Amino acid sequence: MGEWAWNRETVPRVLEIVSSHLSQRDLCSVLLVNSWCYRALVSQPSLWKVLDFHEMSKAGERLISALSLHRYQYIERLNLEFARDIDDEHLLLIKSKVMKHLRYLEYLNLNGCQKISDRGIEAITISCPKLRIFSIYWNVRVSNLSIKYLVKHCKYIYDLNLSGCKSISDQSMCDIGDNYKELEQLNITRCIKITDDGLQHVLLKCIALRGLNLYALSSLTDRTYEKIGFLAQLEFLDLCGAQNLSDHGLSCIADCRNLVSLNLTWCVRVTDEGVIRIAEGCRSLEFLSLFGIVGVTDRCLEVLSPCCSSTLTTLDVNGCIGIKRRSRHDLLRLFPYLRCFKVHS
Repeated sequence: MGEWAWNRETVPRVLEIVSSHLSQRDLCSVLLVNSWCYRALVSQPSLWKVLDFHEMSKAGERLISALSLHRYQYIERLNLEFARDIDDEHLLLIKSKVMKHLRYLEYLNLNGCQKISDRGIEAITISCPKLRIFSIYWNVRVSNLSIKYLVKHCKYIYDLNLSGCKSISDQSMCDIGDNYKELEQLNITRCIKITDDGLQHVLLKCIALRGLNLYALSSLTDRTYEKIGFLAQLEFLDLCGAQNLSDHGLSCIADCRNLVSLNLTWCVRVTDEGVIRIAEGCRSLEFLSLFGIVGVTDRCLEVLSPCCSSTLTTLDVNGCIGIKRRSRHDLLRLFPYLRCFKVHS
C-alpha cells in the first residue's frame, strides 16, 4: 500500500513541484520523456497558465498551435513582446477559433508588435474579458479606437502601458479616466498628442494611481502637475523632460507623501525652492534624479539630507553645475546609503 501511494500520489506531486520551476520549453520537453510523464503533467492545470513567445519568430503560428491544445485552456499570462510576425490576422483567428482559451487571461504583453492595429486589438480584447495588465509599448498603428475597444471589453485593467503609442490622444485619456477608476499604473511615455486637458481627466478620476510615467511629454504645464498632488498613493513618478514644470508645480507634487521614486531629469525650470519642497513633503524617497538642472545648488541637498538621508539610495546630480560639492565623497557624507550616482549617461 505504501508503494502504491508513493507511485500514485507522491511522485506526481514531486514532478508537479519540480516542473513548476522549469521554463516553457523545458516543460514541453519533459512531456516527451514517456507517456506517464505526459499524463501526469497535462493533468496539472497550474503548469499551463503561461505562454511566452517573446522575441520568437513565427510567434503567431506558435500561438495558434499552442492555444489549440486542451492543456492551455486556463492560460493567465501571454507574452508576445517583440515577437516577430504576429499581426492582426493571428488575433482575429484566435477570436474565431480558440477565444475560450483566453477567458482567464490577466496579463498580455504586446510590446513592439508593430504589425498589430486597431483591428487586432478589437479581436484580442473581446477574447480577454478578465484582462488586468495590458502593455503595448512602441506601436504607432494603434489609435484611440483601440482604447475604446479596451475599455469596452476589459473592465478590470489596473496596469496600462501605452508608451510610444504616438497616435493616442486626449480622447483615450477621457475613456481611461471614465472607465478605470481603480487604475494603479499608467505609462504614456512619448504619447505626444496628450495635453493638459486629457491627462487632468485621468488624474482627477484615477486617484488610486501608484505609478505614473510621463517621460518626454514636454508640452504639459503646471495645470497638470498641480493635479498630480491629489494622488495620495503615488509612489513612482517620471517627469523626465518636463520643460514647463515650475517650482510651483513641484510644490504641489510634494503633497504625494508616499513618493519613493522621482525623475526630474532635464526639468530645466526647477530651482532649489521646488526641490526643498519635495524634500520636506516626500520623506520616503529612494530614487531622485536632478540630472541636467542648472538652477539647483548645494542648498537643496543640504535640506534634502536630514529628510531623506536614511532612505535615498539613488541620486543623480550630474550636469547640475550649481551644485559644487557633488563628488561621490561629498554625496555620501550627506546620504550614506547611496549606491547609485548616475542614472543617465
